[in-house]
Amino acid sequence: MSSRRAPLIVILGVLLPVFLVLGVWLGGHPEDLPGFARGSAFEQNHQTQVVDEALARISSDYYRPISKSQLANSSIAGAVASLDDRFSHYLTPKEFHEFNSPPSFTGIGVVVSPEHRGLAIARVFDTSPAQHAGLRAGEVIVAVNGRKLAGLSADAATSLIKGPPGTEVALGILRPANVAGSAHAPSSPPSSSSSSSSSSSGSHSAPAAHATTRTVRITRAVISEPVVASETRTVHGVKLGVVELASFSPESHGEVATAVEKELHEGVRGLVFDLRANGGGLVEEARLIASLFIAHGTIVSTRGRTQPSETIVATGHPLAPTIPMVVLVDHNTASSSEITTAALQDHHRATVVGTHTFGKGVFQEEEPLSNGGALDITVGEYFTPDGRNLGGGGVKQGAGITPEVSLANNVVDTPQGLDAALETLAAKVK
Repeated sequence: MSSRRAPLIVILGVLLPVFLVLGVWLGGHPEDLPGFARGSAFEQNHQTQVVDEALARISSDYYRPISKSQLANSSIAGAVASLDDRFSHYLTPKEFHEFNSPPSFTGIGVVVSPEHRGLAIARVFDTSPAQHAGLRAGEVIVAVNGRKLAGLSADAATSLIKGPPGTEVALGILRPANVAGSAHAPSSPPSSSSSSSSSSSGSHSAPAAHATTRTVRITRAVISEPVVASETRTVHGVKLGVVELASFSPESHGEVATAVEKELHEGVRGLVFDLRANGGGLVEEARLIASLFIAHGTIVSTRGRTQPSETIVATGHPLAPTIPMVVLVDHNTASSSEITTAALQDHHRATVVGTHTFGKGVFQEEEPLSNGGALDITVGEYFTPDGRNLGGGGVKQGAGITPEVSLANNVVDTPQGLDAALETLAAKVK
């Protein structure tokens, strides 16, 4: 060994432990780093420490015991609420478990949508306990077993209504003055479910004058409401088919295909695709269902800050690519329903009849968390084949799809709404 290198090795041997201790210290005390070295990493770490510190202080010093899990759930929910995005939600472990549980098909038999006072009733199933109890579309469920629903998430509110068949639930029902004999009147996209479930988006509506509230006791039951229903109608001597889709749930494209094949076998010369009160569902189902009627081309494109841009195209295996079509929509036609409707409209495959649709131009992604809960947050926007975004910019509600044939709000969700769609289709076929 060179005598010149010996002092250097000795110096390094002395300084190495010093550097090691200094590195450990600064790693645990980044605030002692010089400003140029701290940067955003320190700020992010500091903010996380502040949140942890605040939760620890509340847990230890609050005048009554409060669990750390409750504090964590509330903190995450508050963070998501601060986004001011009606479509983004935090699901607690319990809510996420219920969200992913197989449907039990028990409930009272209504389709609901979130509303600032509770849950607005969009549809009451025929022969259901809700119908027997006199519930009407347009009414608002404001309480369940004495607990007010204002301020609860849609999932939490509907979970209070659900329960085993044969059990009773007491509902506080608000009936606005203008729904005494109406059919459908809510203002945000509902989900269709036999177990009283709801979509994850809502809207505020102005309180109606002279509204009345009553308590209704309903016995839960097994509800069998098909996702797809179809019928054959004859208008001015023209045989036409009607296919109604309640939601874009898993495998719903297969049910739609079966219904369309049945109508084609009946010899229909045109189809009404009824998407009224359909709050949407899976984007992939929208692609597969639109592909039944569109031979090729773009169905929808998506963009996001961290999501790669994607153009989703037709499968190339259409079932009925040329049959004349009408899509019947209302203000509760949203999300995947709007994707399908816009694709059919932009490809000139269907005439849209009804009112402006809901106007949702964003999509969400479910992101599980380590505590068993999940974030369901907006991650991107979607655009129609012609490049339209149906929202109002970001998470704002937009104008939606403009129908070629407009119907009044008090007509579209009545039998006369379907009659108008059939008349339009019959004229198209002739």
